[in-house]
Amino acid sequence: GEARAPASGDLRRHTGGRGFNDRTMALIGALIIAVLALPPVREALEAQMILHMLVQIPLLALAGGLAAQAVPSRWRAAVALWNRLGVTGTILALIVSTWWMVPRALDGALSSGTTEMAKFVSLPALVGVPVALSWRELPFVGKGFVLANVLPMWAVVGWLYVAAPTRLCNYYLVDQQATAGSGLIVASVVASMVAFAAVLMAPRQAGAA
Repeated sequence: GEARAPASGDLRRHTGGRGFNDRTMALIGALIIAVLALPPVREALEAQMILHMLVQIPLLALAGGLAAQAVPSRWRAAVALWNRLGVTGTILALIVSTWWMVPRALDGALSSGTTEMAKFVSLPALVGVPVALSWRELPFVGKGFVLANVLPMWAVVGWLYVAAPTRLCNYYLVDQQATAGSGLIVASVVASMVAFAAVLMAPRQAGAA
C-alpha cells in the first residue's frame, strides 16, 4: 500500500520518550504557576470572586495538566495500575475541584497562608495532572457521565451564588458573589455547547481519518 506518515503518537512511541513539545508545555505550566504565585498577580485575581473562581483556579488546574505532559512513561505506567480506564484519576480531580468551589474553601485561601498553599499545590497536582493522565483513558460513556454531572453542577452553584440573599463568602460582597455566580452559569452553558459540538464533530473526524 501507500506509505503513510506516522502520526504524532506513532512518532512518540518510536522515539521512546517525551518530545520537545511535551517539555515545552511542562515548562509553560510551571511558568503559569510561578506567575500566579506572584503577590501582585495573586492579590489582583483574588480581589474579585469571579477572577478567583473563573481565572485563577482554572489556570492552576490547566498548569498542572500542561506539566503532566512531561511525566515519564514509566511513571505513567505505574499510575495506570491504580487508574484503570482513567476512573480513579477522574474521581480524584472531581473531588478536589468541587472543594475549591465551596465558599469555605475560598475564604480559607484568603485567610490562611497554609490553605492558600494547599490550593496552589492541590489544583495542579490533584486536578490538572489526574485529568491529563485520565481523560483519554476514560471511555466515551464515562466522559459523557462526567460532563453531564459537572456542567449542570456549575450552573446550580452559580444560581446559588446569584440567588443567595446574604454573603456566602466572608471576604466577598453580595454583588461580587452574584457576578461570580453569573460567570459560572455562563461557563456552564458555553462548556456544554462546546461539548455538544465536539460530540457532533466526532463521527465526521472518525470518517475522515
